[in-house]
Amino acid sequence: MSKTKWYFINSGKKSGSYNMALDECLIKWQSEEGFLPTLRFYEWEHPTVTIGYFQKNQEISLEQLKKYNGDFVRRQTGGRSVLHHEELTYSVIVPEDYPNMPVTVTEAYKVISMGILEGFKLLGLDASFSVPKTAAEKDELKKPSSAVCFDAPSWYEVVVNDKKIAGSAQTRQKGSILQHGSIPLNIDVTMLYDLYIFSSEEVRNKMKKRFLERATWINAESDTPKSMDELYIAFKEGFEIGLDIELVPYELTDDQEKEVQALVASKYSTEEWNLRK
Repeated sequence: MSKTKWYFINSGKKSGSYNMALDECLIKWQSEEGFLPTLRFYEWEHPTVTIGYFQKNQEISLEQLKKYNGDFVRRQTGGRSVLHHEELTYSVIVPEDYPNMPVTVTEAYKVISMGILEGFKLLGLDASFSVPKTAAEKDELKKPSSAVCFDAPSWYEVVVNDKKIAGSAQTRQKGSILQHGSIPLNIDVTMLYDLYIFSSEEVRNKMKKRFLERATWINAESDTPKSMDELYIAFKEGFEIGLDIELVPYELTDDQEKEVQALVASKYSTEEWNLRK
Protein backbone atom coordinates (compact mmCIF):
# COMPACT_ATOMS: atom_id res chain seq x y z
CA MET A 1 0.00 0.00 0.00
CA SER A 2 1.47 3.33 -1.07
CA LYS A 3 2.09 6.01 1.54
CA THR A 4 0.59 9.49 1.49
CA LYS A 5 2.86 11.88 -0.38
CA TRP A 6 3.94 15.17 1.20
CA TYR A 7 6.10 17.88 -0.32
CA PHE A 8 9.59 18.31 1.13
CA ILE A 9 11.22 21.73 0.82
CA ASN A 10 14.85 22.30 1.76
CA SER A 11 15.19 26.08 1.99
CA GLY A 12 18.79 26.16 3.23
CA LYS A 13 20.01 29.29 5.03
CA LYS A 14 17.66 32.24 4.80
CA SER A 15 16.91 35.48 6.66
CA GLY A 16 14.48 35.47 9.55
CA SER A 17 11.96 37.52 7.58
CA TYR A 18 12.11 35.12 4.62
CA ASN A 19 11.67 32.06 6.82
CA MET A 20 8.55 33.47 8.45
CA ALA A 21 7.13 34.74 5.15
CA LEU A 22 7.49 31.37 3.44
CA ASP A 23 5.72 29.61 6.31
CA GLU A 24 2.78 32.02 5.93
CA CYS A 25 2.69 31.58 2.16
CA LEU A 26 2.63 27.80 2.51
CA ILE A 27 -0.51 28.06 4.62
CA LYS A 28 -2.12 30.29 1.97
CA TRP A 29 -1.16 28.00 -0.92
CA GLN A 30 -2.43 24.95 0.92
CA SER A 31 -5.73 26.64 1.75
CA GLU A 32 -6.37 28.30 -1.61
CA GLU A 33 -4.55 26.12 -4.14
CA GLY A 34 -4.68 22.61 -2.71
CA PHE A 35 -0.93 22.52 -1.99
CA LEU A 36 0.08 19.14 -0.54
CA PRO A 37 0.91 18.75 3.16
CA THR A 38 4.47 20.00 3.46
CA LEU A 39 7.58 19.46 5.55
CA ARG A 40 10.17 22.21 5.24
CA PHE A 41 13.71 22.25 6.64
CA TYR A 42 15.67 25.49 6.91
CA GLU A 43 18.50 27.33 8.64
CA TRP A 44 19.32 30.97 9.40
CA GLU A 45 21.75 33.33 7.67
CA HIS A 46 22.55 35.03 10.99
CA PRO A 47 21.84 34.29 14.66
CA THR A 48 18.15 35.18 14.81
CA VAL A 49 15.77 35.79 17.69
CA THR A 50 12.13 35.05 16.90
CA ILE A 51 9.50 36.20 19.35
CA GLY A 52 5.97 34.88 19.74
CA TYR A 53 2.99 36.59 18.11
CA PHE A 54 1.70 37.99 21.42
CA GLN A 55 5.09 38.58 23.07
CA LYS A 56 6.49 41.98 23.92
CA ASN A 57 10.00 42.64 22.70
CA GLN A 58 11.22 44.50 25.80
CA GLU A 59 13.03 41.39 27.07
CA ILE A 60 15.42 41.39 24.08
CA SER A 61 18.46 43.67 23.87
CA LEU A 62 18.52 44.80 20.25
CA GLU A 63 21.88 46.48 20.92
CA GLN A 64 23.44 43.19 21.96
CA LEU A 65 21.84 41.48 18.99
CA LYS A 66 23.63 43.92 16.66
CA LYS A 67 26.96 43.04 18.29
CA TYR A 68 26.42 39.44 17.27
CA ASN A 69 25.38 40.51 13.73
CA GLY A 70 21.99 39.08 14.64
CA ASP A 71 18.50 39.26 13.21
CA PHE A 72 15.08 39.71 14.82
CA VAL A 73 11.60 38.77 13.64
CA ARG A 74 8.16 38.19 15.09
CA ARG A 75 6.55 34.81 14.43
CA GLN A 76 2.90 34.22 13.57
CA THR A 77 2.87 31.45 16.19
CA GLY A 78 2.67 32.07 19.93
CA GLY A 79 5.08 31.12 22.67
CA ARG A 80 8.26 32.65 23.97
CA SER A 81 11.37 33.89 22.19
CA VAL A 82 13.89 31.55 20.59
CA LEU A 83 17.49 32.10 19.50
CA HIS A 84 18.01 30.29 16.21
CA HIS A 85 21.67 29.66 15.48
CA GLU A 86 23.33 26.29 14.95
CA GLU A 87 20.12 24.35 14.45
CA LEU A 88 17.89 22.58 12.00
CA THR A 89 14.50 24.28 11.92
CA TYR A 90 11.42 22.51 10.62
CA SER A 91 7.92 23.53 9.54
CA VAL A 92 4.96 21.24 9.02
CA ILE A 93 1.95 22.64 7.17
CA VAL A 94 -0.99 20.21 7.05
CA PRO A 95 -4.78 20.60 6.66
CA GLU A 96 -6.79 20.46 9.87
CA ASP A 97 -8.95 17.75 8.30
CA TYR A 98 -5.96 15.56 7.42
CA PRO A 99 -6.86 11.88 8.14
CA ASN A 100 -6.50 10.97 11.82
CA MET A 101 -5.28 14.47 12.76
CA PRO A 102 -6.64 15.24 16.25
CA VAL A 103 -8.88 18.25 16.70
CA THR A 104 -7.17 19.42 19.89
CA VAL A 105 -3.94 21.41 19.64
CA THR A 106 -2.11 19.30 22.22
CA GLU A 107 -2.88 15.97 20.60
CA ALA A 108 -2.13 17.28 17.09
CA TYR A 109 1.15 18.54 18.49
CA LYS A 110 1.95 15.01 19.63
CA VAL A 111 1.13 13.48 16.23
CA ILE A 112 3.29 15.94 14.28
CA SER A 113 6.12 15.72 16.81
CA MET A 114 6.41 11.96 16.25
CA GLY A 115 8.65 12.89 13.32
CA ILE A 116 11.01 14.75 15.64
CA LEU A 117 11.04 11.92 18.15
CA GLU A 118 11.95 9.37 15.48
CA GLY A 119 14.70 11.64 14.15
CA PHE A 120 16.40 11.80 17.53
CA LYS A 121 16.19 8.03 17.82
CA LEU A 122 17.89 7.66 14.43
CA LEU A 123 20.72 9.82 15.79
CA GLY A 124 21.12 7.33 18.63
CA LEU A 125 19.59 9.51 21.35
CA ASP A 126 17.19 8.12 23.95
CA ALA A 127 14.45 10.67 23.33
CA SER A 128 10.92 10.74 24.73
CA PHE A 129 7.95 13.09 25.06
CA SER A 130 7.65 15.34 28.09
CA VAL A 131 4.35 15.11 29.94
CA PRO A 132 4.12 17.37 33.02
CA LYS A 133 3.07 15.18 35.92
CA THR A 134 2.39 17.44 38.89
CA ALA A 135 0.04 20.38 39.34
CA ALA A 136 3.08 22.60 39.91
CA GLU A 137 4.64 21.53 36.60
CA LYS A 138 1.39 22.19 34.75
CA ASP A 139 1.02 25.59 36.39
CA GLU A 140 4.58 26.53 35.41
CA LEU A 141 3.72 26.01 31.74
CA LYS A 142 0.97 28.63 32.09
CA LYS A 143 3.19 31.12 33.92
CA PRO A 144 6.77 30.64 32.70
CA SER A 145 9.39 32.49 34.72
CA SER A 146 11.68 33.12 31.77
CA ALA A 147 11.25 34.70 28.35
CA VAL A 148 13.51 32.00 26.89
CA CYS A 149 11.59 29.26 25.08
CA PHE A 150 14.10 26.52 25.88
CA ASP A 151 13.82 27.19 29.60
CA ALA A 152 11.37 24.32 30.15
CA PRO A 153 9.51 21.68 28.12
CA SER A 154 5.81 21.86 27.35
CA TRP A 155 3.35 19.07 26.64
CA TYR A 156 4.80 16.53 24.18
CA GLU A 157 8.02 18.36 23.51
CA VAL A 158 11.02 16.09 23.16
CA VAL A 159 13.40 15.50 26.06
CA VAL A 160 16.66 13.60 26.45
CA ASN A 161 17.85 12.74 29.95
CA ASP A 162 14.89 14.76 31.26
CA LYS A 163 16.17 17.90 29.50
CA LYS A 164 14.33 19.73 26.73
CA ILE A 165 16.09 19.24 23.39
CA ALA A 166 13.55 20.60 20.89
CA GLY A 167 11.06 23.46 21.01
CA SER A 168 8.01 23.95 18.80
CA ALA A 169 5.00 26.23 18.35
CA GLN A 170 1.72 25.83 16.50
CA THR A 171 -0.98 27.96 14.93
CA ARG A 172 -4.12 27.24 12.90
CA GLN A 173 -5.14 29.47 10.02
CA LYS A 174 -7.39 29.11 6.98
CA GLY A 175 -8.07 25.45 7.72
CA SER A 176 -4.40 24.50 8.04
CA ILE A 177 -2.07 23.72 10.91
CA LEU A 178 1.39 25.25 10.98
CA GLN A 179 3.83 23.74 13.45
CA HIS A 180 7.43 24.85 13.37
CA GLY A 181 10.31 24.44 15.75
CA SER A 182 13.99 24.23 16.59
CA ILE A 183 16.25 21.19 16.66
CA PRO A 184 19.54 22.55 18.06
CA LEU A 185 22.84 21.01 17.04
CA ASN A 186 24.66 23.34 19.43
CA ILE A 187 23.56 26.20 21.71
CA ASP A 188 25.83 29.14 22.50
CA VAL A 189 24.56 29.76 26.02
CA THR A 190 26.74 32.86 26.49
CA MET A 191 25.26 34.48 23.40
CA LEU A 192 21.75 33.43 24.38
CA TYR A 193 21.87 35.12 27.77
CA ASP A 194 23.73 38.16 26.45
CA LEU A 195 20.70 38.89 24.29
CA TYR A 196 18.20 39.13 27.14
CA ILE A 197 17.65 42.01 29.54
CA PHE A 198 17.81 41.08 33.23
CA SER A 199 17.44 43.20 36.34
CA SER A 200 20.98 42.27 37.46
CA GLU A 201 23.94 40.04 36.59
CA GLU A 202 23.00 37.88 39.54
CA VAL A 203 19.61 37.16 37.98
CA ARG A 204 21.24 36.57 34.56
CA ASN A 205 23.65 34.01 36.02
CA LYS A 206 20.88 32.35 38.01
CA MET A 207 18.72 31.94 34.90
CA LYS A 208 21.68 30.68 32.86
CA LYS A 209 22.38 28.04 35.50
CA ARG A 210 18.75 26.99 35.50
CA PHE A 211 18.78 26.77 31.71
CA LEU A 212 21.75 24.39 31.72
CA GLU A 213 19.96 22.19 34.24
CA ARG A 214 16.80 21.96 32.14
CA ALA A 215 17.79 22.21 28.47
CA THR A 216 20.27 20.49 26.20
CA TRP A 217 21.29 20.09 22.55
CA ILE A 218 22.34 17.28 20.23
CA ASN A 219 26.11 17.54 20.50
CA ALA A 220 25.88 17.79 24.28
CA GLU A 221 24.13 14.41 24.35
CA SER A 222 25.94 12.56 21.53
CA ASP A 223 28.90 10.23 21.99
CA THR A 224 30.46 11.67 18.82
CA PRO A 225 29.80 15.14 17.35
CA LYS A 226 27.06 15.27 14.72
CA SER A 227 27.04 17.43 11.60
CA MET A 228 24.16 19.43 10.15
CA ASP A 229 24.10 17.04 7.18
CA GLU A 230 23.47 14.16 9.58
CA LEU A 231 20.53 16.07 11.08
CA TYR A 232 18.94 16.60 7.67
CA ILE A 233 19.18 12.90 6.88
CA ALA A 234 17.97 11.64 10.28
CA PHE A 235 15.02 13.99 10.67
CA LYS A 236 13.84 13.64 7.07
CA GLU A 237 13.67 9.89 7.59
CA GLY A 238 12.26 10.42 11.08
CA PHE A 239 9.29 12.37 9.73
CA GLU A 240 8.64 9.71 7.10
CA ILE A 241 8.60 7.05 9.81
CA GLY A 242 6.77 9.04 12.47
CA LEU A 243 4.00 10.30 10.18
CA ASP A 244 3.98 7.28 7.84
CA ILE A 245 4.46 9.43 4.73
CA GLU A 246 6.60 9.67 1.61
CA LEU A 247 8.42 12.97 1.14
CA VAL A 248 8.64 14.30 -2.43
CA PRO A 249 11.16 17.12 -3.12
CA TYR A 250 9.56 20.42 -4.17
CA GLU A 251 11.08 23.65 -5.54
CA LEU A 252 9.21 26.96 -5.44
CA THR A 253 8.14 28.40 -8.79
CA ASP A 254 9.30 31.87 -9.80
CA ASP A 255 5.84 33.27 -9.03
CA GLN A 256 5.80 31.64 -5.59
CA GLU A 257 9.26 33.03 -4.83
CA LYS A 258 8.07 36.52 -5.81
CA GLU A 259 5.06 36.16 -3.50
CA VAL A 260 7.31 35.23 -0.58
CA GLN A 261 9.62 38.19 -1.25
CA ALA A 262 6.63 40.55 -1.43
CA LEU A 263 5.48 39.36 2.01
CA VAL A 264 9.01 39.83 3.37
CA ALA A 265 8.94 43.46 2.19
CA SER A 266 5.39 44.28 3.29
CA LYS A 267 5.35 42.50 6.66
CA TYR A 268 8.19 40.49 8.15
CA SER A 269 10.99 43.02 7.55
CA THR A 270 8.96 45.96 8.92
CA GLU A 271 9.19 47.55 12.35
CA GLU A 272 5.39 47.82 12.33
CA TRP A 273 5.21 44.02 12.53
CA ASN A 274 8.34 43.15 14.47
CA LEU A 275 8.34 45.88 17.11
CA ARG A 276 4.63 46.31 17.72
CA LYS A 277 3.64 46.46 21.39
